[in-house]
Amino acid sequence: MGIDAVLSKELRALQEELAVSHQERSVRSEGRAPATDAEVNRDRRPDEGAEEHHLVGELRDLANVITEFVEEAEQNVSEHPTASVVGALVVGILIGRLLGRR
Repeated sequence: MGIDAVLSKELRALQEELAVSHQERSVRSEGRAPATDAEVNRDRRPDEGAEEHHLVGELRDLANVITEFVEEAEQNVSEHPTASVVGALVVGILIGRLLGRR
């Protein structure tokens, strides 16, 4: 459950960054003061709303996939703790050897 809250918070932060970025692009291209939300929505091309809606949908899908992956990993680790620790140890040793060859 804690993972969902973290992912939701991260998703909101990404959406806010996207809105700020869009607003900054408008300001730079027009050379005027930052627009209000109403002005941004009024000045948009019709397909911009669809693009942003699609992007938000893609981010939501990504968050769902990540959440499912983390839940499955947690379940697998709790069902097989010894195998998980041994596997993590082996992966750590392999990464250490690969990085040590530089």
